[in-house]
Amino acid sequence: MKIQYLSRDMEKAILEASDYYGVICVSGPRQSGKSTLLKHLFPNYVEYSMKDMHVREFAMNDPVAFLTQTTEGMFLDEIQKAPVLMEYIQGIVDHDPNRKFLLTGSSNFEVMKGVSESLAGRAGVFELLPMTLAETEDTRNDTDLSRLLYDGLYPAVAAGKNTARMFYPSYVKTYIEKDVRDLLKIQDQMQFMRFMKLCAARIGSIFVATELASEVGVDSKTITRWLSVLQASYLVTLLPPYYENISKRLVKSPKLYFNDTGLACYLLDIESPKQLDRDKMRGALFENMIVMEVIKHRYNQGLEGGVYFYRDSNQNEVDILLKQEGEITAIEVKSSMTYHPSFEKSLKQVAEWVETPVTKRAIVYAGDFENTHGVIQLLNYRNLKEML
Repeated sequence: MKIQYLSRDMEKAILEASDYYGVICVSGPRQSGKSTLLKHLFPNYVEYSMKDMHVREFAMNDPVAFLTQTTEGMFLDEIQKAPVLMEYIQGIVDHDPNRKFLLTGSSNFEVMKGVSESLAGRAGVFELLPMTLAETEDTRNDTDLSRLLYDGLYPAVAAGKNTARMFYPSYVKTYIEKDVRDLLKIQDQMQFMRFMKLCAARIGSIFVATELASEVGVDSKTITRWLSVLQASYLVTLLPPYYENISKRLVKSPKLYFNDTGLACYLLDIESPKQLDRDKMRGALFENMIVMEVIKHRYNQGLEGGVYFYRDSNQNEVDILLKQEGEITAIEVKSSMTYHPSFEKSLKQVAEWVETPVTKRAIVYAGDFENTHGVIQLLNYRNLKEML
């Protein structure tokens, strides 16, 4: 049976970059669809996986022979397992502009270090996270919100090739046994698992390392190092606060979000959509999904940064500020299915708090009634993309 390919919003940006760069590098979490995407866009490239021990041994022992065994385009999967190849790829593309390489990696530390040191200016670099709401629209069939949050947006689950109940336990086990072992060499895996669960319980909160340190039983430097590994393996994102004038009394610490709500639900011991219906974390998970939708929107254009939250010492707060082309889109996120005028309070004042022009304002919520004609738009979460 032929497996259905789900189109990705990033396709256009990658194809455009391939006209200008000899190397395309796509990093992202395991199972986010990096290889599937590139094989779909470049079906004639010869693929080699660095996960294959024999392929990796050949590549590491004789990089020149390995990279010159074909003059066709080469697709090197999991390049972080053989980072030395990037140095040789630099020489090849400099000598022969017609040579083309595709690289994927699931460890941001290793991949980006190699790109910055060896392929700066020679590579189009992209980050592919789990799928967006728009990308899964045809497969969700009006899935209710709790089911959507519980399932998450990893391609295997979104395409129906696996279930959340089966996928995420295996994903976490593989992650801890491989990525964490390689990056941190942690001896007490249970302690690191507790750290991950406590991070999930803090979704949407200001990240304070000392608080986690006391609960996990390690020092704050260890917490900071562990968090950097979660970031490097694309499991969490730290949303920075927005400030233009550093002298203002604004919150300077980031908020913590997971890159996928399905993974977060598993770490929170949520075992079904029905349980999530009544769980106290449901609102935070909904906010998490919307924040990540905005961040994915940037990544899928080949851009990064530009997404913030606002909070000052007077407790004024806006969930999301999206800065694009010198303008700000301000978004408030509410998991309620019923609109209330109080939702608009911060959006009415946000232009007074920031110097950059606020040109769009929206409330994104779980209700079906929409109003897209006012100064403040009211949108169902499924239609968020229209605002970005």
